[in-house]
Amino acid sequence: MNEREFDKIFALMEESFPESERRTYTGQKELLADEHYRLLTETDNNNQIVAFLAAWEFPSFRFVEHIAVDPALRGSGVGGKMLTAYMKESKKSILLEVEYPDTELAQRRIGFYERLGFHLNSFEYVQPPLHKEQDNLPLKIMSYPQLLTNEEFILYRKILYRNVYKIED
Repeated sequence: MNEREFDKIFALMEESFPESERRTYTGQKELLADEHYRLLTETDNNNQIVAFLAAWEFPSFRFVEHIAVDPALRGSGVGGKMLTAYMKESKKSILLEVEYPDTELAQRRIGFYERLGFHLNSFEYVQPPLHKEQDNLPLKIMSYPQLLTNEEFILYRKILYRNVYKIED
């Protein structure tokens, strides 16, 4: 990935996610060297990046950390197609984090993932801070193709905390 492509992805990330849900430019760029991290892009007819999916791939499951579509194309189906293709190539469970369903926007996001086949788990979960000055962020875990067992949730959370957030559970 060249510098210009990364800059476009990071700009799209800044437009799409609050600061509490994304790393710094340098921190995000450092992930490209991690063997578990995978960054997929979708381009338009002019070979311009219009969407990306950032995921972590572990032996027992996959974790979609970010998926974003250029604001001009939101609602066009690009994000759903991209995530569906990622799901179809997977033989492992796929997890992602979502906000609590206490706002209309959060409910719409959860509905989007449910229509694709994800399930909202009831476990209590927090995203550890991505910046030193931040607090834990209470979120929910969604999983595909089925709900997680308690044992799976505990194991997967431990792997996420250790590898994605660099903390011990």
